[in-house]
Amino acid sequence: MSEDALKNPLSLFDIRGKTAIVTGASGAFGKVAAKTLAAAGANVLLAAGNASEMKKVAAECEALGAKVGSIAKRPASEADCAAIVDGAVKAFGRVDILVVAGGLNKVSKIVDQKPEDFLDVMDANVTQSWLMARAAGAQMLKQGKEGKPGGKVILTSSARGLLGHPAGYTAYCASKSAVDGITKALGCEWGGNGITVNALGPTVFRSPLTEWMFAEDERGKTVRAGFLTRVPKGRLGEPSDLAGPLLFLASAASDFYTGHILYADGGYTAG
Repeated sequence: MSEDALKNPLSLFDIRGKTAIVTGASGAFGKVAAKTLAAAGANVLLAAGNASEMKKVAAECEALGAKVGSIAKRPASEADCAAIVDGAVKAFGRVDILVVAGGLNKVSKIVDQKPEDFLDVMDANVTQSWLMARAAGAQMLKQGKEGKPGGKVILTSSARGLLGHPAGYTAYCASKSAVDGITKALGCEWGGNGITVNALGPTVFRSPLTEWMFAEDERGKTVRAGFLTRVPKGRLGEPSDLAGPLLFLASAASDFYTGHILYADGGYTAG
């Protein structure tokens, strides 16, 4: 950290003019990531399979003053990932930040789960993270050779990458543990190239899929009460709880952090 940064520590979080790719931009975390980075002054390239929902997110980001591009693709293949990266480079000249925000869970006890469902979860959470990191990382390495080094890769983990779950989460837990492994391995592989690789690991936070846990009906109250016995902060997460950690991982403030999983969990994994 330079003396200038110590005199103005807020400058460490300045990402104005940086270019960010957000995959899964139409999902709950993808929307948070896109709007956080847009509001902080980054150029944003959105990628998602749900084109109509992505269009809404793009409009919200533009309303925050950001320059926004979009591409209706998931990082489902090498070609799709290359197209996403090329879209960002053509629109904004480079790639500084990658946020892989998409994901999938199919809940089922292992003896009842179809092998193809397990493989679907692994593909969405692991293979697509690997492919997208590979494509964006290649561009970041190229930029480094051109004298413009550096990049921030942010994958999406979960408290379930560290902890098991009794309710049919073998596929999801395995996938998030694998994401953690990718994060650590790439943190080591690219550590000398000015590229940091970290993962953000939330526990339950408000989204369309979890809204029932916030409900004041009997089921919501019962499930929430049991879950909160493990959360020292005493509440479930809100989307805004992910904004600060994301900006930290996307900015120079985290330049000495790589290969880490940053848990946004209210202390859930601490106890």
